Amino acid sequence: MPLPRFDRLPAERREHILGVARRHFAEHGTEGASYNKIIEAAEVSKTAAYHYFDGREDLLTAVLDGVLDRLLDALGPWDPARDEEDFGARFTAGSAALAAHLRDHPEDLALADAAIGRSDGSPWLDWFGALVTDGRRLGMIRTDVDHALMVSATAAVVRAADAWAVALMTSGSLEGLPEGDPPDQLWSLLRGLWGAAATAAPGQEPNDAH
Repeated sequence: MPLPRFDRLPAERREHILGVARRHFAEHGTEGASYNKIIEAAEVSKTAAYHYFDGREDLLTAVLDGVLDRLLDALGPWDPARDEEDFGARFTAGSAALAAHLRDHPEDLALADAAIGRSDGSPWLDWFGALVTDGRRLGMIRTDVDHALMVSATAAVVRAADAWAVALMTSGSLEGLPEGDPPDQLWSLLRGLWGAAATAAPGQEPNDAH
């Protein structure tokens, strides 16, 4: 995390530095971006930079934390749904808002996987954990699969679907999809994942397939 002196900078200056860093990491990758080039582009001296951050990894963490915060802001908080219809409507709205944010913020799109992965999954998976718990309460999500596995699988499907939807939106290829628009296809895919318990694997008794 940034050092205390960075937090005391004016908000506009902090955002400028993080914005420059975000652009470099998005363009050159989290491993390829040069710390020296970032601070030079941000017009920060090397001496000042080390008063703001412990080094390159500290700056990268600050950038990725900001990306993750914006992804979660786009999704919005998950509160218990009234019923299955309300659950579906709010999930569709949240996933569409996330896809729109990623479309409109290509740097966040480029860094989304890194932000989710480096966060240990906690804030990101907490959101999907609340969703899965609520879906099970409503009888919409199968309970024969471990909760943590279902949460991870749901989050992975949503992330893949958002990347796919953004690619379609930016290429203008949304028209003519054979099975409906992206929200419909995502919902169909998730309902398959969440659906009735699978039959037992060969050699298993049905009540052992947990």
